[in-house]
Amino acid sequence: MGLGLIGGSIARALTDRGWHVSAEESDPARRQQADALGLVAQWGLDALAEITFVATPVLSIADHAKRALAETHGVVTDVGSVKAAVVAAIDDPRFVGGHPMAGSELEGLDGADGSMFEGAVWVLTPSATTADTTFSLVAAVVADFGADVVALPAERHDQTVAVISHVPHLTAATLMGLASERAEEHAALLRLAAGGFRDMTRIASGQPNIWLDICAENRTAILSALDGLIDGLQGMRRVVDTDDREELLHRLARAREARSNLPVRGTHPSELAEVRIPIPDRPGAAAEVFTLAAELGVNIDSFEVVHSVEGNRGVAVVLVDAAMADMYRGGLIARGYRPSVQRLS
Repeated sequence: MGLGLIGGSIARALTDRGWHVSAEESDPARRQQADALGLVAQWGLDALAEITFVATPVLSIADHAKRALAETHGVVTDVGSVKAAVVAAIDDPRFVGGHPMAGSELEGLDGADGSMFEGAVWVLTPSATTADTTFSLVAAVVADFGADVVALPAERHDQTVAVISHVPHLTAATLMGLASERAEEHAALLRLAAGGFRDMTRIASGQPNIWLDICAENRTAILSALDGLIDGLQGMRRVVDTDDREELLHRLARAREARSNLPVRGTHPSELAEVRIPIPDRPGAAAEVFTLAAELGVNIDSFEVVHSVEGNRGVAVVLVDAAMADMYRGGLIARGYRPSVQRLS
């Protein structure tokens, strides 16, 4: 539902993988463009759809998701960047909230790209009512897109993206506003802006309209993150004002070290371990496999659910960094799982 940048990219990714894609889109010109690009096999909700992605503005997601649950038989997920309100509004076992952390400076279907999600983090926010089969299917589909699946509680997701996505966008917009105002006084300022300034403010070129709903829906978390940023800048101002070189060096070095420790993709197969995890017969067990990984800082490189020889229960097969495998195994055992670990040769 919805064929903007993300919805169009999902349609492209699904079509390229042989899925029969149906869609809803209110803009006639965009429907025509989608037909020309071969993104959609039929228009309208398909009652037999195995999975429905709701890709509409944040404030309308819950209503569209409820309609999709009522009119289709498959699982339903969404792609909104704020999750708590949506998850709280829907208690259907066929629903799991989602947020692909990917994008483009291009707009709408002009930027639609089936490879957009390769290497991107796709957050899933299962609730207490989300069925394991729902979580597993959505996780498998988006992993097939090339995304890294991370599971988080909805509230924690919103607090996290406020820091790593929402406030950075507002900061970039503020910096561009400052530069633009100063440019009126110093004509050469924007011509000199390059390198780090362009990198830091690139995200300010995104569509402004979507941020109105995001800021309204995630107001509390954004305000908390903004307060932390303002406190940090005030502290940095004091350090510069008093010429405290030791403290300035400490802050800059700490930031440099933290930046260098950001996770990167591209682990060699010999550095991976396979963890096989029989899924206990209790609600939310499959999602816990991902939630625990996020809590421990363990990156799940790939994921699939296979049939268990013990009966109808599934076995989650995940690949993780071999150096983290024992810690991950210990965490699983502590939560009642019976994992086995084998390093890839």
